Amino acid sequence: MHALGSPGVLALLFVLSLPAVTTRLNASDEIQFFAWLRSAAFDRDADFENEYQHFYDRGPVRNAGFHETFLERVNENGRRFNFTPIGTAILWAPFYAGGHAVAWLAGAPLDGYSAPYIHGVAYASAVYGFLALLLSADIVRRVLGRGTAAVFAVWLGTPLLFYMYVAPGFSHACSAFAVALFLWTWLRVRNTWTTSGCIQLGLAGALVAMVREQDVLMLAAPGLDFLVWLVWHRPATSLFGVAPADPRRRARALLAAVAGVGAWALAYAPQVAAYLALNGHPGPTTYVTRKMTWTAPHLLSVLFSPEHGLFIWTPLALVAVAGLVWLVFGGTRGASRDARWIGVLALLLILLQAYVSGSVESWTVAGSFGQRRFVALTPLLALGLAAFAPERHARGGGFLRVVVVTLCIWWNLGLMAQFGLHLMDRQRLTPRENARLTFIELPRQAPMIAWRYLTDRASLFNLPRR
Repeated sequence: MHALGSPGVLALLFVLSLPAVTTRLNASDEIQFFAWLRSAAFDRDADFENEYQHFYDRGPVRNAGFHETFLERVNENGRRFNFTPIGTAILWAPFYAGGHAVAWLAGAPLDGYSAPYIHGVAYASAVYGFLALLLSADIVRRVLGRGTAAVFAVWLGTPLLFYMYVAPGFSHACSAFAVALFLWTWLRVRNTWTTSGCIQLGLAGALVAMVREQDVLMLAAPGLDFLVWLVWHRPATSLFGVAPADPRRRARALLAAVAGVGAWALAYAPQVAAYLALNGHPGPTTYVTRKMTWTAPHLLSVLFSPEHGLFIWTPLALVAVAGLVWLVFGGTRGASRDARWIGVLALLLILLQAYVSGSVESWTVAGSFGQRRFVALTPLLALGLAAFAPERHARGGGFLRVVVVTLCIWWNLGLMAQFGLHLMDRQRLTPRENARLTFIELPRQAPMIAWRYLTDRASLFNLPRR
């Protein structure tokens, strides 16, 4: 298992897995993310009616609900709705440009819609998901100095796998990358808080907010960490103990923090401009903001409900959270006091994500695979799982922990198969029936399902639904 934590092995597995990427857009969210990119590249505007009409006419979203929401109704600025921010389109842009070059070379339509463009954004999400895994592996090494095999388990055992390969048109793989990049940058700059480091952190934080707005809460960890460093940091020691803090060093750190905030504001400006063009004001449409109830009435449901509760759909996440608790309270062998502090901040970030997801009226993300709003937690889950995992030469409970992680991975793979083959209710789990299919029926069918997915994937798209 430990060899699987090698970046080289992970890279080889990723390259071999590329044929599994599904190159199509099939849901309204995917089309909204794509519309930003296509409209910016070809139309130079924030009017998406022609993009929506294109996908409606060609069938992926030919239903009354899509037509009413995106081709009949208008927002407060008189434009067609787009409920997504622009960060995913920004990350996709280089791959989309590559798709344009391929379309030109292959003689495909240069319209922004043809297969090379769609393939470009699909593979982009897969690449960013993989980069999120590599960054997560380095985060784990920086904090614990070991345990990067946990990244492989998170790859297979969480919905990240689904949104890298089966539905890459969503923003979640890009979200995992943006958050991993931000947390990785934070761990690199937190010991000194230099001006250049804070600017880098501000730029990465702006990307986080532009990919998925709820992920802006990730900024809480570096913010709190900086305040603690500012108050209690002692830069020098003497024969008689800890020397007083250097006021000049604190002043430089405060100026660096101001520079970081300025970098964040400057980098976030394109999102403000996009909102002004689309909604007529520098924020999301009021049709989104009024869906929030900030007392988080669905906080427990978003974690434990069979509908789309995180820990029911993704039990590996519960194992990872338990690992973070184990880390915080000193159960992880060799963990430093600083590692335990980072564990506290990681738990805080998970709680904040649960809070904001539990505040959304549409908390169930009905019809989606898993509780997809938590995919951004990928690096934190990797850290918690590494804290839970046994040492290389551990005895006793090590075997049991490997069994638990393996069962969680197979549960995720089994649910993906049931979801894709329409063998389950996509609105909620029925755990006993899902377990029977996952652990009894699907193992016998796994080779056939994998072969069909790789060789005749289109035949799976229109299977009858339950």
